[in-house]
Amino acid sequence: MNKKLYVGNLLYEVNDEDLKNQFAAAGSVVTATVIKFRDSGRSKGFGFVEMGTEEEAKRAIEMFHQQDFKGRKLVVSEARPPKESNVAQTDSASPVEEQPQA
Repeated sequence: MNKKLYVGNLLYEVNDEDLKNQFAAAGSVVTATVIKFRDSGRSKGFGFVEMGTEEEAKRAIEMFHQQDFKGRKLVVSEARPPKESNVAQTDSASPVEEQPQA
């Protein structure tokens, strides 16, 4: 199990400190970050919490998934690795060959 958790369905007013304080009840919180739009700084309504151990992460899921936090039911699950972007990742020294259109 991963120590990093996805936390969804957050109120837009929730900040990093609120998230850290909530999850501290399950154990040591390494980081707590609410994801925000770059241009406006407004919350996207989800964030990530990294717990100190895998056991604490599991406990946090059990404690907080579908539980009320500031009037909203949290969605808490193990964070997945980010998806690869649609842009092909290539070595800058090698040219990209175009595929012929059928």
